[in-house]
Amino acid sequence: MKDIKVIPVYLPQFHTIPENDEWWGKGFTEWVNVKSAQPLFEGHNQPRIPLNHNYYDLNDVETLKWQCKLAKEYGIYGFCMYHYWFNGHMLLEKPMEMLLAHPEIDINYCISWANHDWTDGWKASNCAPKVLIAHNFDDEQDWINHFNYMLPFFKDTRYMRENNKPIMVIYIPNLIRKLNRMLDLWTQMAREVGLEGLTYIYQSASSSFDMSWNRSRFNYGVEMNPGYVNMYFNKKRNMGIFPKLMKYSREIKHILHIRRSLLPQRYVKEVSKIDYDETWNNILSLRPIKNGIKMIPCAFTDWDNTPRHKERGCIYQGASPEKFRKYFNQLVKNTKKYYQTDMIFVFAWNEWAEGGYLEPDEKYGYGFLKAIKESLNNCPQNQSNE
Repeated sequence: MKDIKVIPVYLPQFHTIPENDEWWGKGFTEWVNVKSAQPLFEGHNQPRIPLNHNYYDLNDVETLKWQCKLAKEYGIYGFCMYHYWFNGHMLLEKPMEMLLAHPEIDINYCISWANHDWTDGWKASNCAPKVLIAHNFDDEQDWINHFNYMLPFFKDTRYMRENNKPIMVIYIPNLIRKLNRMLDLWTQMAREVGLEGLTYIYQSASSSFDMSWNRSRFNYGVEMNPGYVNMYFNKKRNMGIFPKLMKYSREIKHILHIRRSLLPQRYVKEVSKIDYDETWNNILSLRPIKNGIKMIPCAFTDWDNTPRHKERGCIYQGASPEKFRKYFNQLVKNTKKYYQTDMIFVFAWNEWAEGGYLEPDEKYGYGFLKAIKESLNNCPQNQSNE
């Protein structure tokens, strides 16, 4: 087994764009939610404050250089960067384009097309969320345009590949009606420019447990935690997540908050609290599902999305760098022993408004990053998997 590649997901929403100014107010970035967070009960770790009050701006290439240097120092292989493409209308594209334009920045990376619609679900409280911008996945010319936009990234020597096939992550592929036709076109276009094809990975927990779609073009799925592990154990208990949505309150509400608020907000009345240790023990009990798709394990540092959702949010209680180090160390061993991959995804590099980040903060400093580095050092390539 090769050395483990630790790949945190990377959120680019730390610079202003006209669309966010219109939808959320002038000057909006993720820091607006982070700074406005309030503790909702005694001992609640809010607001989260970056170390030295580093509320950075991703318009500045020096910020990107700092992030990449820091990641490399602590053993991070590279970033899985969220990419927002709405039929040629892009959002938050600047950090990834800036990375491409600066080949001197030493970091590996890949694209995750976050192909969900954007809604006002963060603030909608008494009605169904309003769609702010949507996709038309059936536009076949758009498939060509999208591939051509991504091609310079695929050709970058820093771009993650497997067997000369650039990694292409799609967050919720089962939303795409003509999925296989689109992927076959992309594979053909990749081969026409000298690549072997593309390595396709799906990411969202909901995609993992929706059995209605054809996974045949995908090489991997991500156990995108903590949502994946909760869905897995709910399925084992035969709870029937969606048909019984209103019956099961706390854990189900959390699952539906994992990426975007799908549950009508009037049904959520109080903060959901879930045990960090129990969740991690469940993660460590996971074994790859034998469904023809290789699974990529996923760690999570913490979760608290109350900066976005306030009292309607969900919190994991008990997180700390010390616990994360213990659990991540075992996940590295599990990956070598049970999984057919050398990748571990991590939630997240900088999801500050959802409580998932490796970047240093005022409370724990570099604790979570140190946990990554120490775990990798404790499980070198030639160490026994036992």
